[in-house]
Amino acid sequence: MDSFGSLFFHTILLRPYVFIFFLIYLLGCSLHLGLKRAFYFCIAGYLITWLSEYSSIHNGIPYGHYYYIEQTKGEEFWVFGVPFMDSISYVFLAYASYSVALMTVSPVLRWKRVLYLLETRDIRGSVAVRVLGAIFMVYLDIIIDPVALQGDRWFLGLIYRYPERGVYFGVPIANFMGWLFVGFSLIYVLQKLDRYLESRKTGDYFGYNYPWRYLVGPALYLTVMAFNLSVTFFIHDYTLGWTGIFIVVLPSVLFYFIIKSKLSHDSNHKRDLDSHTRDFPDAIVPASQ
Repeated sequence: MDSFGSLFFHTILLRPYVFIFFLIYLLGCSLHLGLKRAFYFCIAGYLITWLSEYSSIHNGIPYGHYYYIEQTKGEEFWVFGVPFMDSISYVFLAYASYSVALMTVSPVLRWKRVLYLLETRDIRGSVAVRVLGAIFMVYLDIIIDPVALQGDRWFLGLIYRYPERGVYFGVPIANFMGWLFVGFSLIYVLQKLDRYLESRKTGDYFGYNYPWRYLVGPALYLTVMAFNLSVTFFIHDYTLGWTGIFIVVLPSVLFYFIIKSKLSHDSNHKRDLDSHTRDFPDAIVPASQ
């Protein structure tokens, strides 16, 4: 039996891209929501995801029936039949999706060539952000799952299979419904953690001095999507690759014009800025420069 340190080291070597994405999450979430919030959500998010995966491989809920192939057991962490890195991935995917939803809903200001969100606590904890974030997370899975299912054709390796081939490049529709439900749940927990710690006036470290802190989450979202699309073309599955690109074109274009429209209509920026600074008085904002 490998030691804990050795197994941890081999897990990182086997899944370096997951570890890099997770470090980006820690940076972005810590600067944006706070270091404690990032840490607590990592634990809560992992537990929720692990329970959902454990339930699905035994009961078919919420993703439908699938099973893991334990080829890498002994080479990376597994927790009662579920790869550790698989469940922890949902944490940074949920935050990335949440941050894109937050940017879509919040007023936006261009400041020193950086997009600055005039978010408020009400926007941060809103149902709109929760629902939109869950949908953005499903869009990620539309790209991720079909290429992950072909892990034996790239460095991921053969990890899991469905008992029956699903209708979308082998992935069943139940899987996407499960991602929608779990994504909604994860973002809800993140919002509740944020509100709870704020209500308790819990001290935390925030990146208020870094106006670009809002961009780390969306950048992570785009990086994960680009990585998986690139792998799709790397394994020469051009049908899947171009299908994925066509699927994400519409929301990408809509997102671009939504942000552009916000930047061109600045009549309410004074009001939005006042609301933002009321909720986040320690933030370094354009008005203070």
